[in-house]
Amino acid sequence: MSEGMRIVALHRYPLKGFSAERLPRVVLEAGGHFPADRMFAIENGPSGFDPARPEHQQKIRFLMLMKNDELARLSTLYDDAEGTLSIMHEGREVVRADLATAEGREAVERFLEGYVPAESRRGPFRVLTAPGGFRFTDSASGAVSLINLASVRDLEARIGAPVDPLRFRGNLLIEGLEPWQEFALVGQSFETSGGVRLAISKRIDRCAATAVDPQTGLRDLPVVRTLMTAYGHVDCGVYASIVRGGVLSEGQRLLPVGEDEPIRLGL
Repeated sequence: MSEGMRIVALHRYPLKGFSAERLPRVVLEAGGHFPADRMFAIENGPSGFDPARPEHQQKIRFLMLMKNDELARLSTLYDDAEGTLSIMHEGREVVRADLATAEGREAVERFLEGYVPAESRRGPFRVLTAPGGFRFTDSASGAVSLINLASVRDLEARIGAPVDPLRFRGNLLIEGLEPWQEFALVGQSFETSGGVRLAISKRIDRCAATAVDPQTGLRDLPVVRTLMTAYGHVDCGVYASIVRGGVLSEGQRLLPVGEDEPIRLGL
């Protein structure tokens, strides 16, 4: 049997558009989302979002890297047990707030109103919390996102500069595929030895947010243009749904299941 895909790193983005948090392990639930991923968002002016009847919103209605590259110069950390969000700027904590309270949300909003340039504001900022099983993901159907590191390295060769895979804001960074082979896996399912099963559902199309260096906030690489000119598309990575839950950890392998013929994966 093929050695399948190996999970190199796990990341979540609790606050949409802000920094990644690397986790050694997560517990997935069938039909759910990556834990605490895109659980909060900063509304940039009235969006019409109704927590009682949550519907997928266009990302332009929130603070996001595509328009607000200064967000990359902030580092955020969410404490699940306490429900607190910390925001760091230039190595110094500037906000620590309990997002379950009005006072905590207002503290985050006040800081961002003083940090984000006025010309980028479409209206008052407001911290939104995703209700129930809803998440502020770019795709209405994407639960978990996978980034093939071989594809990122191939893109590096075409673009002529290092490309941080965090530009693509994926939940799983994976090895074991040939460049761009992840696209051929759409419609297929994979599972770990512990029983977690993911079903690859669709390719991920990319926007101008990938031009922003996730460490410096500089808009320095023409990622989308290079994808189009080099490959004829603007896709990088795939979405998957969680068919069966369990513990997912760095170093685990995802093996193909339920196929009439085994999928040939790169080593």
